[in-house]
Parts: sequence; structure tokens; C-alpha cells
Amino acid sequence: MTIKKIGKWFLRIVLAIVGIIVVALLVTATVNQIALSKETKKIKDYGQKIDVYDGKMNVRIDGKGKETIVLLPGYGTPSPGIDFKPLINELKSDYQVITIEPFGYGLSSQTKRERTLENVTEEIHYVLAQLKIESFILMGHSISGIYGMNYVNTYPNEVKAFVGIDTSVPNQPWPGNPTKTIDFLRYSGVLRLFTKMRPELFEYPHLTKEENEQYRMLNLKNTGNQSMRSEGIELDNSFEKVKTMTFPKSLPLLLFIDHGNAETVPTWRDLHLKQVKNANKGASFELEGGHYLHRTQSKKIVSEMKQFLND
Repeated sequence: MTIKKIGKWFLRIVLAIVGIIVVALLVTATVNQIALSKETKKIKDYGQKIDVYDGKMNVRIDGKGKETIVLLPGYGTPSPGIDFKPLINELKSDYQVITIEPFGYGLSSQTKRERTLENVTEEIHYVLAQLKIESFILMGHSISGIYGMNYVNTYPNEVKAFVGIDTSVPNQPWPGNPTKTIDFLRYSGVLRLFTKMRPELFEYPHLTKEENEQYRMLNLKNTGNQSMRSEGIELDNSFEKVKTMTFPKSLPLLLFIDHGNAETVPTWRDLHLKQVKNANKGASFELEGGHYLHRTQSKKIVSEMKQFLND
């Protein structure tokens, strides 16, 4: 066989493989769109919808305590109302717990407003104003460390204390948002394929079987949607804006830090301890349990928070 014939034979094989991959992706993408359409009807409503500028934001309210705690999610959380359930269950007997789902999250709508630090902060404030909440404890996970810090500096008379759950901090290592990868997973249907091939990776022990199924459907519906995508791109600017920002010294500050991140992410522990030392009343706890400590350490978080606030 001549080299020329070998080259043609090899090219045909490559083209055949590429063709198979393209057809497979077209099939998974089509199946995904059909499934999304069907699943939309199966997603159960929860919370209440509040008109906010050009869309509607979903808010879950639990408990009837005299004191209010406002929960803000980490970036890309498919359903904050479900994700925070273990923490909500620990809090609701003593507090009124308000879980805010930003645009693109949970059951909230999309928005055409830019996902700037200022706009996200303003939208949270707008929701709380509509609910007539004027004084509260702000509790945030992950990226809400940035949004929360901007909130307390913008509206200093509203927040009584900030409680962070492995929160993002100014000057932390930030590799950027993998927008193209997320786009591929969303539109190709590959993410759905993963949920079928490795369902255990998308099931959480703190949720019931029904809640896991609802969370899975919301994950497939919301991951990489227009609002989340815009927010992810804008995060570069948001981190830049808070480089020199700090929490007010007079604001009680309690931070829960994931031990795994503290050991593996450069400066993670030091940057959080720096925030605590800057506060007149500050404390931190390093816990085992992963980045989503509100799923794994909710009892410890609430116990330490109550003691901190009562001291």
C-alpha cells in the first residue's frame, strides 16, 4: 500500500470519527431540548415571585422568628431554595429566613440588566424593600461574600451582622469563568448525559428523592442560562471593584471556612483571617465538609452563629 493510499485511508477514518461525533452531539442536543420542554411542566413551584425591574425574582420565606436572616447563594446554584434546605431547617424555628434567588437562579426569571456588582446589590435591596425588611442578618455562600460585602457598604444601616460560608474574598485566586465549557455542556446535552451515566454525582444526601429530582431538573434548566452566563463574565470586573474593599469595622463578622480550600487554595485561609481581624467583633471557624458547608455542617454553623451573636 502506497503512502498516498494510506493517507487517504487515514483521512477517511478521521472524517468518519468526526462525523459520528457530530451526529452524536446533534442527537444529544435534540434529546436535551425535548427533555427540557417536558421537564418544565414537572418543576414544582415554591416561594413567591416579586417584580424586580424587568423580571421576577423568586423568594422563599421560612419561619416566623422576630429576627430575620437573609440567605444569598453561591454563583451558579441551580436552586438556592432547595440547596439551602439543611440550613433553613436549622434556622427556621428561631428566625424568619428569607432565601433570595437572583435572576437566572432557581425559579427566578431572566433579566436583560447587566450582571454588575452594583446591579446585583441593588436588586437584592429592592426585593427586601418590597418585603419591608429593614434590619437583618446577612448570610452568604461563596460569591455572595463579594455581593454581601458590597451590600453592607452600600446600605450600612440595614445589616446587623454578616455570616459567611466559605465566601469569596478580595484578591483571592480567580482563574476566570469557563464560559465556553459551560456553553458546550448546556447546549450539547452532554450535561444531561453525565446525569444519566453518573447519577450519583448529582444526588445529595441532605435532600429527599423528590428534592434531588427537582434539583436535577433545575440544574439542567438553569446551568449556563443567559443571566448566569452574563454574571460569570462580569465576575472579572466585580473582583476588580472590590480589591480594596473591606467589611465595616463596626459590623459583627463571622466566617466559616472549608478546611479543604484552606489547605489547597493559596492565601484562602489568610485572606479570610484578615477580614476577621479587621472587624471589632469577628470570629472564624475552619470546618471539614467541602465548599458547600451549609449542606454538611448546618448544625455547627447555626450553633456557633447563635453563640457569636449572643456574646
